[in-house]
Amino acid sequence: MIIEIRTYRLVPGSSAEFLRILTEEAKPMIQDAGIQVVDCGLSAVQDEGNEEGYLIRAFDSLEHRTLQEDAFYSSASWLEGPRAEFLSHIEQYHTIVLEASVDAVQALS
Repeated sequence: MIIEIRTYRLVPGSSAEFLRILTEEAKPMIQDAGIQVVDCGLSAVQDEGNEEGYLIRAFDSLEHRTLQEDAFYSSASWLEGPRAEFLSHIEQYHTIVLEASVDAVQALS
């Protein structure tokens, strides 16, 4: 099982709108594309005063991750949908990809 943890450094003052877009628009679209969303939201603390968000996703394999992400990020529903507004709230992001046991993924859910 592959776990992807994506963290977002947000534009100051944009966390509420970022969270709305993430949970109401992006997350359902990601799930409709067959990608398992383990969790998403805002950081419980502001590191050095920065607003931050996160998205944790699970995939069957690295190859599956590549195929699903390529399909999702090139889809008309994403490109013509919330993409531009979603990205406008992000100053930078970082992605970590790791292998985990199924039990570890279930513990996160």
